Amino acid sequence: MNVAEVMAKAENGEGLTVEEIKVYQANVRPIHHVYAKYGTLAKMYLEDKGTLWTVRDIPTLLHGIDSAAERLYDVIYDKLSKSEQFKRTGNYLEDVRRIGEMQRLIDEEIRTELIYSI
Repeated sequence: MNVAEVMAKAENGEGLTVEEIKVYQANVRPIHHVYAKYGTLAKMYLEDKGTLWTVRDIPTLLHGIDSAAERLYDVIYDKLSKSEQFKRTGNYLEDVRRIGEMQRLIDEEIRTELIYSI
């Protein structure tokens, strides 16, 4: 059986034999979506929770989480960087500690608001 016939059978939803499935898999590669940090974390969270299968359009949801996380990061960073607690001191080690703490707080807020609330 040639590739065109196998593809036509698959498109019509007809049953495929083992040989036809091998031909189909050799010619149709699955789409692999790549997500940023928070999209990947959301996917892992949904998989662990066992509810990933309930999401109708997974790529749109996860890319949306990534873009929302970027926007939320910018908003929170602007807000925290104006705080006296996170202003630069001129002491390198102290500044690194403050930046690390600010990033930890932002990461925690994004996880709480966007990932764990799904």
